[in-house]
Amino acid sequence: VQLQAFGGGSVQAGGSLRLSCVASGHTDSVNTMAWFRQPPGKQREIVAHIHKSGSNIYYGDFVKGRFTISRDSAKDTVYLQMNSLTPEDTAIYYCAAAEGIFKKPLSYKYWGQGTLVTVSS
Repeated sequence: VQLQAFGGGSVQAGGSLRLSCVASGHTDSVNTMAWFRQPPGKQREIVAHIHKSGSNIYYGDFVKGRFTISRDSAKDTVYLQMNSLTPEDTAIYYCAAAEGIFKKPLSYKYWGQGTLVTVSS
């Protein structure tokens, strides 16, 4: 399975960005897609995950209703709509895929290349 992420960029605090991740290859082997992020100097953390059925949606505590994960199974694409961004959201954002439903990065077998999100104050 190959994952390709799009949509990162620079935005001012309070702004919005939408990330997309397109999966290709043997996508039947994965059921959960997720977004992780790695802020500068910090560990990678989960932002959100979603099951292929659209259920089992989970958000990291820091999301606080600002982000929405969604999935278009017909297009093998997962989206992350991010609103009310703050400088603390600055990070490289990665999409990932796994057979099961997990929150830890080590449990995800497939990873995209990462896309940088920079939020300025």
